[in-house]
Amino acid sequence: MKKITYILLLITLSVVGQQTPAPKQSKSILIYGGTAHLGNGKVMEQALISIQNGKIIAILDGRLAKVAPHDIQINASGQHIYPGIIAPNSTLGLVEIDAVRASDDESEIGSFNPHIRSIIAYNTESKVTETARPNGVLLAQITPRGGRIAGTSSIVQLDAWNWEDALIKENDGIHMRWPNSYARTGWWAEPGGIEPNKKYEEQVKEIQDFFDQAEAYLKSNTSVKDIPYEAMKGIHDGTKTLYVNANGEKEITDAILFKRKNNIKKMVIVGGYYAYKVADLIKENNIAVLLRRVHDLPLSEDEDVNLPYKMARILVQKGILVGLENAGDMERMQTRNLPFYAGTCAAWGLDKEIALQLITLNTAKILGIDAQYGSLEVGKSATLFISDGDALNMKTNILTYAFIDGRQISLESHQTELYQRYKKKYEQE
Repeated sequence: MKKITYILLLITLSVVGQQTPAPKQSKSILIYGGTAHLGNGKVMEQALISIQNGKIIAILDGRLAKVAPHDIQINASGQHIYPGIIAPNSTLGLVEIDAVRASDDESEIGSFNPHIRSIIAYNTESKVTETARPNGVLLAQITPRGGRIAGTSSIVQLDAWNWEDALIKENDGIHMRWPNSYARTGWWAEPGGIEPNKKYEEQVKEIQDFFDQAEAYLKSNTSVKDIPYEAMKGIHDGTKTLYVNANGEKEITDAILFKRKNNIKKMVIVGGYYAYKVADLIKENNIAVLLRRVHDLPLSEDEDVNLPYKMARILVQKGILVGLENAGDMERMQTRNLPFYAGTCAAWGLDKEIALQLITLNTAKILGIDAQYGSLEVGKSATLFISDGDALNMKTNILTYAFIDGRQISLESHQTELYQRYKKKYEQE
């Protein structure tokens, strides 16, 4: 019976899946008249953006230049043009319905699983994924969860038939959850106190032992393949990034010391709630931070209730490369809120164009895809969107067009379809 239920579920998901992916760009496109927020801190009024073969071939000031006619010309006067927003540390496409086990493929059993590749479980026809695109989220880092080392992430664009078509960067990094040095006691409705984690040193040693064994294996000439250790290739030479989930001051400090001891080239702190307390150490070691969800409450009751809103500004002012991530409760459906997280950071002290970088160019740099994505620049991918108003404001971010690699994608979803359906119904009444 269970097998029949699973089969019916999979059939249902495939039938009511995502909008049909757009075909490869075949006609030249000119966007003119809009205000272009380039993603690198600059703004261009009345911009002319020429797109051919999926690339931006020209960005000009429309008040000073003219271009030849294009096959498709889009008048963006009074509107705003932005680079596509990037969702790092995301489980989009890995879970469809949390309560349905057959649609949940975000984690694997075991503690040390660097060989688990989230990309092969990525469902391009997720109905949840298509709800992020109408707010400008066009790229994502698909990331596994669970265990001490959860596995290996990959980066995709969010309009494709299958994961191979969606792939932008395969196996970009390994994700590790650093142990907590303390534990909270008490039931969820009756929080207790905070106790030291008596197994903290032991858990850190387990991580070190695994890295030592992996390094010894990779230096050996054994003919017997060990798949988890094989997956650790690239961590020491920088071709893979080590993403470390850590929030506490001690945890972040110990993770940085671990980086030094093991000569790890590229490390990113994910979460980083108390990163501002060790900002100088993070900066000194050239470590980026993917900051935890901005729309949240403080971890401690005696902290400033607005602290989560201010963290990005504090870290940016310290010279740290910062991006925003969205892990946590209902994270997949809340991916669409990424632009508004950046808007909150702007409301609490960041320049608005710098806040935009938190979800575009900064994140592209952290993920290692900034040569092609993250900003509107000549030679880069034409992955962008046009909004009626300020994209960082939930009242005005209303998309009229969106492009991925020059392909005009659908902004429809099951939610917009239902809206139109019932709008007609009640208008008739």
